[in-house]
Amino acid sequence: MQSLQQRNKDEAKAQLRQLQLRAIQNKNVFEGIMEASKYCSLGQITNALFEVGGQYRRNM
Repeated sequence: MQSLQQRNKDEAKAQLRQLQLRAIQNKNVFEGIMEASKYCSLGQITNALFEVGGQYRRNM
């Protein structure tokens, strides 16, 4: 069985880029996350968003 990342390698790259563009353009990313989740792992989505927006850290 192929892993999710290997099986959807090309489509995942395109979906992650679209998600990053939505974030950069300050558009609603929810729809992009839902679509990307069909082809990408949670880690891939998280890393893609961190690359364009940084990591959220809550003050304690």
